[in-house]
Formats: sequence, structure tokens, C-alpha cells
Amino acid sequence: MADRSAAAAETPPPVCGPPHGEPLYEEPGPGAARCLGLYAKLAAGVTVVTARGEDGPLGMTVSAVTSLSARPPLLLACLRDGSRTLAAVRSRRTFAVHLLREEQQDLAGRFASPTTTAAERFAGTDTRQVLGVPVLAGSLAWSVCLTEDVRRYGDHHLVVGRVAAVHVGAGRPLLWHDRRFGALTEPVPDAAG
Repeated sequence: MADRSAAAAETPPPVCGPPHGEPLYEEPGPGAARCLGLYAKLAAGVTVVTARGEDGPLGMTVSAVTSLSARPPLLLACLRDGSRTLAAVRSRRTFAVHLLREEQQDLAGRFASPTTTAAERFAGTDTRQVLGVPVLAGSLAWSVCLTEDVRRYGDHHLVVGRVAAVHVGAGRPLLWHDRRFGALTEPVPDAAG
């Protein structure tokens, strides 16, 4: 019995959060403007996330999307707190992620504009339904995801989706860097996967 007690005493407790009393965690940190300056230097593919709302399709431009896992296939998207698209993702439990082509800057701007209505965002777009979710035709690639988890961090929510359907086309991605659109400068092979 003494051996078990000694082994249990040597096992460190699980890490659940920042250590208390460490000066680094007690600092207020840099201001929002400095952090936004840092974030602007992160290069990212431009995506549009869509979902089915109560009154029709909803969508928003998102630059923070990444692969999370191959087995199972999971994507992670960061959606702004209070957005109608986020509310639809939470209630309907499905959404689509579209990676935009380099020539789709206007579409990215339309889905990013806070003054553009949902109907205006989708006007003139070739949209079809996949698993009940609006999918924008013509994007470089898209996936329809089943919502696995939604967690709030600051002014955004991390949305984890399990990929249920996917399409990958040929072309070049639209990029976002330093608060403006960009494109790759090197050729991209035209091979669809």
C-alpha cells in the first residue's frame, strides 16, 4: 500500500489553466491595435462559411480556417461572436466552408461587408444545396461539415466541423495578408484531388 501512495504523490496534477502567481499571466498584455497589427501579418486563404438560416442562406467571409484532423476529418473555423451565420451553425449543426479562387475578391468583399444583407450576398451566385447547406459553385474547393463543437474565445467562436462532403477543383487560392488580398506568385499545378 505504501508504494501506491508514494507513486500517487509523485504524479503531477493535470494542467488546467495558467499557473497562479506568475507575473506573465498577470500582465494586461499589449493593446488590441498592436495585436491586430500582428494578426495582419498572418497570411491566410480566404474562405466563405455558409449555413442555412431560418429565412434562407447566410454566409460570411472568414480568414481563420484550418485543418484540424485527418482521422476523423475535421476543420476549424473562427466565426465572429453575434453573427447570424454563427447562430445558424449552432442551431442547424451544419455549415459549408468555401476556399475562394484568386479572382473571387469581389465575392469575398461582399460576404465580408457588414452593411450587405444575406440576400445581397447571395445575389447572382450559383448556389446549390448539399446536405441542406448552401454551397457556392465556382469556389476553388468546398466542404460541408457537421458541427462537432463550438466554443467561445474572446470575441470569436471556434467551430469544429466534421467533413461530410468535399469537392476540390483546380486553380489558385485567394490570399489575405496585411489587410489586403493577394495571390501566389509561383505556378500551381492544375491537379484536382
